[in-house]
Amino acid sequence: MFLPTTQDELKALGWESLDIILITGDTYIDSSYIGVAVIGKVLLNAGFRVGIIAQPDIDSNKDITRLGEPDLFWGVTSGCLDSMISNYTSSQKRRQRDDLTAGGENTRRPDLAVIAYSNLIRKYYKRTKPIVLGGIEASLRRISHYHFWTDSVRRSILFDAKADILVYGMGEKTVLELAVKLRRHQPVFDTRGICYPAKEPTKGYIQLPPHMEVVRDKHKFGLMFQTFYENTDPFSAKGLYQQQDTRYLIQNPPQLPMKTDELDQVYELDYERDVHPFYRGDGEVRAMETIRFSITSHRGCYGECNFCAIAAHQGRAVIERSEASLLKEAAVLTRHPEFKGIIQDVGGPTANMYGSTCKRKKQSAACRHRRCLLPTICSNLSVSHERQIRLLRKLRRLPKVRKVFIGSGIRHDLILADKTFGSRYLEEICKHHVSGQLKIAPEHCVDRVLHLMGKPGAANLAEFKRLFDRINTNLGAKQFLTCYLMAAHPGCTLDDMDELRQFVAKVFGFVPEQIQIFTPSPSTYSTLMYYTQTDPESGGPIFVEKKPRGKEKQKRLILGPKTSGQGGHGRR
Repeated sequence: MFLPTTQDELKALGWESLDIILITGDTYIDSSYIGVAVIGKVLLNAGFRVGIIAQPDIDSNKDITRLGEPDLFWGVTSGCLDSMISNYTSSQKRRQRDDLTAGGENTRRPDLAVIAYSNLIRKYYKRTKPIVLGGIEASLRRISHYHFWTDSVRRSILFDAKADILVYGMGEKTVLELAVKLRRHQPVFDTRGICYPAKEPTKGYIQLPPHMEVVRDKHKFGLMFQTFYENTDPFSAKGLYQQQDTRYLIQNPPQLPMKTDELDQVYELDYERDVHPFYRGDGEVRAMETIRFSITSHRGCYGECNFCAIAAHQGRAVIERSEASLLKEAAVLTRHPEFKGIIQDVGGPTANMYGSTCKRKKQSAACRHRRCLLPTICSNLSVSHERQIRLLRKLRRLPKVRKVFIGSGIRHDLILADKTFGSRYLEEICKHHVSGQLKIAPEHCVDRVLHLMGKPGAANLAEFKRLFDRINTNLGAKQFLTCYLMAAHPGCTLDDMDELRQFVAKVFGFVPEQIQIFTPSPSTYSTLMYYTQTDPESGGPIFVEKKPRGKEKQKRLILGPKTSGQGGHGRR
């Protein structure tokens, strides 16, 4: 069933009121790919009466009062992305299109949406139930953070939204625990995975430099971020506190990750895989093209790229679903009336991390001063594509399944590292699971820039390209690599982009038509470098291109003149 969004739906369910009302900056798509829908279904499955209001009008009460006031709490999220990333390009131009809004026009989501929605609630419900923030916007803005769009350091979004609690990370377990405690009138401030305002610090927690100090001093901002990042692992992290004004932000240790059976249960809930009828009339939602018949195989990422928020939000360990659960979901897809025999994607943040396990992370904390894939792949990480090969074979044998694609990107270094199954996996997906283009993300070719990005060196890219070409020749196939590249990352110069242009032309033989310009999103190491113009590892200064014209020049340099033949293999 859909979560109710109108009074008529409440009456049809026989509900006089709701325990929880969720507010989101996206249109309401009932899908396991949409965080607010997942949270709603988890709460509903636990017996809570949950409603949802999508993209409420912030200039009137027509939407926010539609379902009345909840009995337990309001849940507020900007949606699947930080609202500033949703609303603006890397050049700070307003985006005209929005794949998560019905009709496709980007006119429904306010900037810093969780603040706008929290203010809207308090405007029409003066003394209301607690407001609980969640989702990626809240998660990555939970401490003092650099805000690219005003070139300033903002305080915790919990304080600017005047909310009561902030849930960070993947929130299913945390939100459910909060809901149970509130229903039982139990204390909630010992819950893992939350932040909250307090008059006093919590004894035994680590102190972060106060907000006003990190605003004035970039060195202290760096120290704050380093301590914050070192305390994101659920098994080793300590609680943190930071003075924001006369009060303190208290961050409890992270919620413990789900186990495989728990993750299976979340993804096996009865999602409608469609836009709610109330919003469907406003027009097509483009995101449905890619998510309706796609399957999430795992969460988290071992890559820990410095510009990516996945490690800080989903986690640095990969949590997998069981093969049985994935096959069960695929079978459900085949019974959908609109299913045409094609599963669009089976993957996660990186498709080919399914089946590879870190021995240490399964039992204890992540390594504090070492990454899984850098400078080389850690010996504790057992890299194997065997399980994914087996899964893909079983999926494509299901009745009514004609094709199973891998739409998520892959790590080419993992394929090369897997001496037993790597080339077999690449051959398998080239033969059965690639729709003409395979996505990889080299990002750059200059080792100094790649080091700052947290990416592996470029030496094995040519080896991977030769393997890819050889397999395609043997298969008699004409398939291409879609290469994700980045301009204007901290440390990247115009000369570096010229070297990248030459490298791509030599190794891949084509000129991409789209390059992503680095966008400083909150709470990443790359954003720390952008703001401080310092390498956090060495402490030395680095060049950072901050002028919009300079960033565009880096992008244009690699694009070069328009060419015929293969092209168009750029980023998102």
